[in-house]
Amino acid sequence: MENRVLAGLEPQSVLGFFEELCRIPHGSGNTGAASGWAVQFARDRGLRHRQDALGNVVIWKEGSPGYEDHPTVMLQGHLDMVCVHEPDVVHDFLKDPLDLYVDGDYIKARGTSLGGDDGAAVAICMAVLDDDSLPHPPLEVLFTVDEEVGMPGAMGLDASDLKSTCLINLDSEGEGVLTAGCAGGARCDVSLAMPMEEEKGVACTVSIEGLTGGHSGTEIHRGFANANLLLADCLTTLAYPRLISLHGGEQDNAIPDRAQAVILVPAAKAEAMRVNAGYWAAKMKTACAQRDPGFTFSWTAGEEAPAAALSHRDSRRVVEMVVSAPRGVQSMNPDLPDQVQSSLNLGVLRLEEGRFSMSFCVRSSVSAEKEEMIEKIQALAKANGAQSSRHGDYPAWEYRKMSPLRSTMVRAFRKVYGREPVVETIHAGLECGLLAEKMPGLDAVSIGPDLEEIHSTRERMSISSVERTWRYLLAVLEAL
Repeated sequence: MENRVLAGLEPQSVLGFFEELCRIPHGSGNTGAASGWAVQFARDRGLRHRQDALGNVVIWKEGSPGYEDHPTVMLQGHLDMVCVHEPDVVHDFLKDPLDLYVDGDYIKARGTSLGGDDGAAVAICMAVLDDDSLPHPPLEVLFTVDEEVGMPGAMGLDASDLKSTCLINLDSEGEGVLTAGCAGGARCDVSLAMPMEEEKGVACTVSIEGLTGGHSGTEIHRGFANANLLLADCLTTLAYPRLISLHGGEQDNAIPDRAQAVILVPAAKAEAMRVNAGYWAAKMKTACAQRDPGFTFSWTAGEEAPAAALSHRDSRRVVEMVVSAPRGVQSMNPDLPDQVQSSLNLGVLRLEEGRFSMSFCVRSSVSAEKEEMIEKIQALAKANGAQSSRHGDYPAWEYRKMSPLRSTMVRAFRKVYGREPVVETIHAGLECGLLAEKMPGLDAVSIGPDLEEIHSTRERMSISSVERTWRYLLAVLEAL
């Protein structure tokens, strides 16, 4: 590979495959090229493989000498990434490669998310398959598609030819943590068509930017501001001005870090409204100082001209739907007081050409609470004449008190690190629950290197952590 940014860094086998993947556009819903790349990898090495209609890829490798009759182990990760970019960065995720660079111990991407979630897993799995010198049991390596948008790849997977009794999922983001359970979830959408009426006025753009954002599961409890909710609060303060458009957030499973409204204001009231918005912004900047220090607010006014906007009544209805929507942490786990049990994230807000929509990410480790949250969203939609839908449901992965795989991995961790690992469950979605449903009795654990601020443009991956995680996985495979 020419002009390799990560050349010379260790583990080179892993980072080389990671850099290859970063040259291939692989956002959710656009994983065809990455899936084909994985198939070609298997063909080039003479490994048995299959690719299904969704783009999922399974690659088999026989056990190394002395391990041929050991139970089969699955290694698994997903091919897609969450695609976000800085507002001033021009990047087409459908065709442009990521612009990687090294900053000390970290790999980052200029102006965009990195896709370490879950490119690290894909690279680690390929490095294992590529090295014939490693001791390991028979392997089934599974690359799924579109995990970040409801896990349709894992949902549609035919597992009838898979024989693994153990699953090592590599979609975690904290070195030294053995994840042994996760929340289930779903995406809920609300949609309502509303008439636009033309009237003369000043089109003003209200923008909120610079919030911390982050993962709507693992960081939902950290108190980061949601740009969609701040925008609705601002519009409430301004007494529900007529709305031309709304645009907030990009993914339902990411806490939105920016949102924008275009409003139609009578020329005689434009300056007074700008001043009121400034008062609101000053108050909010103080409130956000600790957790969202990058908060910025801007107001841009155009020239007086006719424009199509919602009526005052419909504008108020839209804003009040956002304000009254359930959001954030809903309950904590009574057995694990520091862990979130149920939450909602209003990740996407739109008003475009008279169609208003909201998209929520719903998560819970308790199925009844998950259904209750979805019912609240459905009730909100019904009360306002809107339609609601749900999709991408995936089950919780329940913690197993007795797990031979986890015991083996704990022992290997002690050997490699000289200390005890953290064993926990997480408030985020992993494909382990779906795979366990398809493969009864599957014993699963999830691990991964240190990835920070995933699903954001500040995402970064620790090089040294990748190296340690790689050595640890090899020790686990040797022990199995």
